[in-house]
Parts: sequence; C-alpha cells; structure tokens
Amino acid sequence: MPENPLALVTGASRGIGAAVARALAPTHRVLLGGRDADALAEQAAESPGAEPWPVDLADFDGVRAAVAGIDRLDVLVHSAGAAELGTVERAEAAVWRKNLEINVVAVAELTRLLLPALRAAHGHVVIINSGQGLSTRAGWGPYAASKHAVRAFADALRAEEPGLRVTSVYPGRTDTEMQQNIVAGEGKEYTPGRYLRPDSVAAAVLSAITASPDAQVTDVTVRPRPH
Repeated sequence: MPENPLALVTGASRGIGAAVARALAPTHRVLLGGRDADALAEQAAESPGAEPWPVDLADFDGVRAAVAGIDRLDVLVHSAGAAELGTVERAEAAVWRKNLEINVVAVAELTRLLLPALRAAHGHVVIINSGQGLSTRAGWGPYAASKHAVRAFADALRAEEPGLRVTSVYPGRTDTEMQQNIVAGEGKEYTPGRYLRPDSVAAAVLSAITASPDAQVTDVTVRPRPH
C-alpha cells in the first residue's frame, strides 16, 4: 500500500501551524516543525503519522542538516513567523531585521533547500501571510513590510516553478498567543471571540491543498465575521 503524502508544517507547536498540522494528519504524514521540542512531542502524540521536526529556522546550518534526508515532499506550509511592531519613528533596525529574517529570509531559504524534494513530488507550497501583507496600518510597518515581501516571494516562486502549486493565505487577526501579545502591546482587553479560530484558517489551507489537480489556488483571504 502506498504511503500517504508527506507534509512539513513550520510553526506547528501552536496556533495556526498546529491547526494546519491537525487538519493534514488524517491524509498526510506530517513533519511538525518548530523550536519547542516538548510542544512538538505533545502535538505528535495526538496525531498518528506525525513526528517532531525540531529546528530553529534562523540557524541555516541546522536547517540544511534537517532537510538532508527529505528527498520527496508533497506539501510545505510556512506558518512560523515573528510579529515585532513599531512606528517608523521608534522601530530600530533590530526590529526590522527580526521580521525580515524570520518572515522572509527563513522562508526563502527553507524553500530553496527543499526545491528538489518539492519538484520530485510536483508539490505545493503554502505561505501563511497576513492581512498586513495586503495593507498596512500605523504602527505595524516592520511586520507589514516583511509580509509584503513574502507575498512577492510567493509570486516569484509561482512564476519560476510552474511544476509546483503556490498559495498565499491572508488571515485576519486570529486567536493565537501571538495575537494575545499584540493586543497586550496595544494596551487593549483581549476578547477571543473577536478573532478567527486557528481551525478556520486551517480549513482554508486544507481547501487549497485538496483542490483538484488542474486547479491552483493562488491567494486566499480569510477574515473574522463582524459581530
């Protein structure tokens, strides 16, 4: 009996990444990417066919070693990310660098290293972007700039690799730890019901991945319903 297709999901220890990994688990073997080995082990214990893939995406030597044994990859989901906010006046270079390093450079490098495996499977690359990849609000410049940049990366990859499917997903504000930290930084009260559930974003990702072979879902925007 043939094995299920292989998927690698970064940021799989929590939030949207964990939800995407759970959505894929019934039909895929899933590599759970992240830095928190204990959290990844807990996720793997809940999903048969999933296994931890602990790696720091900013450690490019470590990433290169981690991908060495992957010769065929059907799905790559980039969900790991950083959200460092600040105004143009106050955000120092380190803030811009962190956003760009994690949200763009790490995505590009992991994809580059896995291109032979993705080509072998005629695979699918999904990038979890953000509403800030389509527009920008005051105080979000460093983060939004990185998300605009990774949108350009996805478009370039799609143009250069016609044998792959490439999807950018633009969730609105989602009920995650990252969102809690952002709202705390804004000095506001956190109300989970105002935001998308991670499982709702994962459902949109799964819909793109399971589209019929003749179709390529290039861009998906998901927003919370107004209350």
